[in-house]
Amino acid sequence: MASYESITLKENLHIRKIYSIHYFEYMKDYVFEGESHDFWELVCVDSGSIYVTAGDKELLLAPNEMIFHKPNEFHALRGDGVSSPNLIVISFECKDPCMRFFEDRIVSLNQNERFYLGQIISETRRTFYTPLNNPYICLLERNSIQEFGSEQMIALSLELLLISLRRRYDTPTAPPIPLQSLSDHPMLHRDRDELFQEIIQYLKRNIFEHLTVVQICKDNSVGRSQLQKLFHEKLGCGVINYFCQLKIETARKLIREKRYNYTQISDILGYSSYQYFSLQFKKFTRMTPSEYASSVKSFSEAETKITLS
Repeated sequence: MASYESITLKENLHIRKIYSIHYFEYMKDYVFEGESHDFWELVCVDSGSIYVTAGDKELLLAPNEMIFHKPNEFHALRGDGVSSPNLIVISFECKDPCMRFFEDRIVSLNQNERFYLGQIISETRRTFYTPLNNPYICLLERNSIQEFGSEQMIALSLELLLISLRRRYDTPTAPPIPLQSLSDHPMLHRDRDELFQEIIQYLKRNIFEHLTVVQICKDNSVGRSQLQKLFHEKLGCGVINYFCQLKIETARKLIREKRYNYTQISDILGYSSYQYFSLQFKKFTRMTPSEYASSVKSFSEAETKITLS
């Protein structure tokens, strides 16, 4: 009988302390005067663009780009005056030597890394009571009821994000693996992933149109049942529901940019009436368009008062 011996798996990167997780929707003229603290912070632009100060440098961060602020580094933000950016900000403690790799570094995320980041945000919303858009919260408050392993999922997703970035930016390009050896592997579904991403990009390109399931199927050469199954597997909702979410995200940006009134935004996004637009906006944000504009304005004014004081 064989005598088995275990090995202890190595951990190159270990995260167990999170200070804050935010998803911000800022005005195009937003200004954060800056701060420094003794833990790491990453800033990722989900949409729009923003100027980031890191130490004595100011850099323009584009969509899908991420910057890392090392402990005790001064950092600040200001809008570019054109776009209203959406930002993901995560601050955490990690004292492993490998983190030196991320000092003074800007990276662009690939599809897998965006998935890990999305996993962090979705788990945080289910796990903590603290609103993700409140910049003044300095302590995450746990929900009284949590899903099993929810906090561990956040830590693991952040570790996977950092490991993926480290491997991709630090490792020479590996020789391609022959497609023949992977073609029948049950865990690989690149065709479905590619189709899903193509449809997502199609929806974003047509955000100002009124789309139906029939039109989406026709333009993307996909069956109705396959389309709906794909979106329920990937996002847990139907394709039209997701398209409505995209429209409301766009509406929030347009409101923050203050170039159009609410009726004009409703028309631009292809809604049949302002009343229907307002109902849809409240369905996804729990606020009317005017209430949302007031909340963004109040956050901005409060930050300005804190900075001036």
